[in-house]
Amino acid sequence: MSDAATGATPVTVGIVAGEASGDALAATLIRAVRARHPHVRFAGIAGPRMEAAGCAAWFPLEKLAVRGFVEVVAHLPELFRIRSELSRRLVAERVPVFVGVDAPDFNLGLERKLKHTGVRTIHFVSPSVWAWRRERLRTIGRSVDRMLALFPFEPPLYEEAGIPVTYVGHPLAQEAATHATRRETRDLLQLGAATPVFALLPGSRRSEIDMHADLVLETAARLHDARNDARFLVPFVTRATRDAFESAMHRTGHDRLPITLLYGHAEDALRAADVGVVASGTATLEAALARCPHVIFYRVSKFTEYLVRRKYLLPYVGLPNVLAGRFVVPEFLQEAATPRNLAQAALNLFDDTVTRRRLEALFAGFAGELDADTGALAAAAVGAELARAGAAC
Repeated sequence: MSDAATGATPVTVGIVAGEASGDALAATLIRAVRARHPHVRFAGIAGPRMEAAGCAAWFPLEKLAVRGFVEVVAHLPELFRIRSELSRRLVAERVPVFVGVDAPDFNLGLERKLKHTGVRTIHFVSPSVWAWRRERLRTIGRSVDRMLALFPFEPPLYEEAGIPVTYVGHPLAQEAATHATRRETRDLLQLGAATPVFALLPGSRRSEIDMHADLVLETAARLHDARNDARFLVPFVTRATRDAFESAMHRTGHDRLPITLLYGHAEDALRAADVGVVASGTATLEAALARCPHVIFYRVSKFTEYLVRRKYLLPYVGLPNVLAGRFVVPEFLQEAATPRNLAQAALNLFDDTVTRRRLEALFAGFAGELDADTGALAAAAVGAELARAGAAC
């Protein structure tokens, strides 16, 4: 329905996402808002899913896909320039509401500046204040008019700090795997029911591929040495990350391994796999909701590790362990993330069918906890903030 048909004045909402998981979440929000308020338009920093949902990309999402502290330093001048230019443009466009999707180091500063000009600000995906840097709640309170929380243990932290919060659940839970999913997905990918299948997820950012590609490939080589009938699925969210991984395959001499590279389809890779080897991040939640038993790994620079460990509040980093409140998935971080450790842990998990079935049952429970109509709840929050800003809905 056109704006002319509804009689409503077009309204632009600013939005920024900084990586693939944020792109997917933002697209869910954009579709839900536009279904209810056809006159609302979105513009900002967007990925392909956001653009497909109708968001105008003033800058590409890849500009923000930088991890760690040390790794960000080289990109700071460009990031500051983008944030300053984006802020000026949003103010010039007189956006009534801005939605920052994850990317807290970029978005919270932008939100604080916009809030001071009278823009209503929403942050979608709580920073990990339950895990580290709890003091960030003060910064969040100065920057954000409303937090949209994905996990049920997050709202009490914000309520205690006096920050308006809405629990919206996680959209991935609505498409969680079932008992029949592995068989169906293997049929789709033409993989035998008895074939050992390992999903390898080295990360969605180019910097993660640079850090993890050799590690993941050597892990696959060890798994193949132990099980020469094993097959490997490696999904990527961008052409650049896929090309970088392929280059690593050729450079390391691992291009003869039975690896299938997938463009997108991380969900299919995890649903088809017996075991996953997964870089810490949203992908570990995807693995859990795909009912894929997995091991978690991650590497960052030593200085980044030093800064993080000083303020970390939990003994684990993987989202399945955070949700369970205990170690249920093995974690191998930094020096512990070696091909030998990852391959051995993955093989142990593959051979232990009892543990795998227990994990699959636990992961099914996660889906129930996180299941909510995320799009509708997030859209209602955006609509409420538009009303508070005086924008016609």
